[in-house]
Amino acid sequence: MVRARKVTVGPDETLTVSTDEHGHTAGWADAGPDAPPAPPARTDPAAAAFFDVDNTVMQGASIYWFARGLAARNYLTTGDLARFAWQQLRFRVLAVEHAGSMSRVKEAALAFVAGWRIEDVERLTEEIFDELMAPRIWAGTRALAQQHLDAGQRVWLVTAAPVEIGRIIAARLGLTGAIGTVAEIEDGAYTGRLVGDLMHGPAKADAVIQLATVEGLDLARCAAYSDSANDLPMLSAVGRAVAVNPDGTLLRHAREHGWSVHDFRTGRKAARIAVPSTVAAGLLAGAVTAGLALRRRLTR
Repeated sequence: MVRARKVTVGPDETLTVSTDEHGHTAGWADAGPDAPPAPPARTDPAAAAFFDVDNTVMQGASIYWFARGLAARNYLTTGDLARFAWQQLRFRVLAVEHAGSMSRVKEAALAFVAGWRIEDVERLTEEIFDELMAPRIWAGTRALAQQHLDAGQRVWLVTAAPVEIGRIIAARLGLTGAIGTVAEIEDGAYTGRLVGDLMHGPAKADAVIQLATVEGLDLARCAAYSDSANDLPMLSAVGRAVAVNPDGTLLRHAREHGWSVHDFRTGRKAARIAVPSTVAAGLLAGAVTAGLALRRRLTR
């Protein structure tokens, strides 16, 4: 049984947080009335599409570009970014070789936004999306999403970033909304702790299933898009799985199972996005070092 509740996260914004019988927690937010252009009417309300963000919708990782934008505004230094990259590599090794290491990732995941006001994060996300993310949206993936919208279906982003950041990206793209990591909020500010788990791997599948239950979707009529084998649980949870700019493992799996494959990269583009992709989880999971400095700068 899935239990869902609405949580107020801003003056005019709410977040849906649900928990299933296994204790898995997921959160999602509509893009809201500020999403341009207005999506078509939902003439096919039982079907939807779910898009991973990093390297599927945009080149590189959204949280990487967010950090780049912060660095340009002197909220971060190049040294902070270098530390994130190192921490990402370290956490990847730990996650593979040591049981329980993901709990350490979870503890560190949102430390970099501790003390930030929601409105500050949303304002910065809007600015940084326009400056750094919008030029890196894959036109081919955007067209795939538009096909679902034109068919009267809902389109959701599914991201490991805080759901509020995902919502802004969805709004800028004219999509329905976003599923993302739920950050604990007290008095309009992030505490730096998580509610539930990182929106990564099996957690994405759990979240999609919960949203489908609450929103009345038929998963057999839904589609999911991703570049990574990490998202195989989500891709396998829907009736139609699509590999976009796939890694080697996902490409092999897609071919074996007859899934559609789209690759919008060139060789040079694939090389250029390698560093942002590698840094992505480090920015999310290894940002403890810069967290206090960020908070001090924002409150000056």
